[in-house]
Amino acid sequence: MQRSDFLKSCLALASVLALPVAHAATATEQLSAAPFTVIAPFPAGGPVDILARILATGLTEHYKQAAIVDNRPGASGNIGIDMVKRAKPDGHTLLVVPQGNLTINPTLMPKLPYNVFGDFVPVASMGRTANVIAVNPQVAAKSVQELVALSKARPNSISYASPGVGSSLHLAGELFKDKSGADIMHVAYKGSAQGVTDVLGGTIPMIVANLPTVLPHLQSGKLRALAVTDGSRSGFLPNVPTLAEAGVPGIAISSWYGVLAPKNTPAEVVKQLGEDIDKILKTPAALNQLKAQGMTPWVVTGSAFGELIRKETGLWAPIIKSHEIEAQ
Repeated sequence: MQRSDFLKSCLALASVLALPVAHAATATEQLSAAPFTVIAPFPAGGPVDILARILATGLTEHYKQAAIVDNRPGASGNIGIDMVKRAKPDGHTLLVVPQGNLTINPTLMPKLPYNVFGDFVPVASMGRTANVIAVNPQVAAKSVQELVALSKARPNSISYASPGVGSSLHLAGELFKDKSGADIMHVAYKGSAQGVTDVLGGTIPMIVANLPTVLPHLQSGKLRALAVTDGSRSGFLPNVPTLAEAGVPGIAISSWYGVLAPKNTPAEVVKQLGEDIDKILKTPAALNQLKAQGMTPWVVTGSAFGELIRKETGLWAPIIKSHEIEAQ
């Protein structure tokens, strides 16, 4: 090989190796060029709002641009989701949503005004929390197997509360019913608060709830946790078994939240945002905020996050159909 040809080859190789760096710089420059709007399609104070504010704070600190959280509740989150669907796909308008809007509602609501993969691009998950099967202490069951046996011995006597028809907690309860053979009935509430109140008062014997919703009552002894639905024990309830450990295998689900961007957001921008979210959730401030909510950081980015959404949609769809669950 001639010396000139060798030098040309080296220069060509150097150019190829430099491409990823150039792409990263381009994405960073684009994200640094304008303020951010983080849409939280649910009221202030809840986990979606808290995660949105963690994200906004992190973006402001990293890119030195203002980042506001815009709470747009209503229509099961569809109002805020539609805003992001119509936003400019430049990485500056982001959506923070719970799993239900991505993996349950597409089956539950056939006329949903958005398509998860047709209108958005998955950026990253942010955090998750365990779901808990808990009972009023007056219930004569101190384990999952005792609860199942009690429900069979007294048909139609045990009902469980959830925050609404078609919620992830309702479906988790139905999945538990299918896998365990428990004879339990569903009672839907409009949100978690009244359901927790009724279980505390003994009106309803059982609840399937997000850990943050019931953790203080479990710690005080006003409710008894029988199992968590996650694949591993919760660090907040280390002595409470998983359903698999309690004799009901085949259930490993949690409540989680993620970030989406409008469709056609450049791939390198999406990748950069995923990396940013991972870094933000490792900061002491973010970790402390998540811990206060009974949540843990959980970051799955890009195509892997998209595959997670598809897989969980496939889990819930047959349950919704077989139980003939309809949105109310």
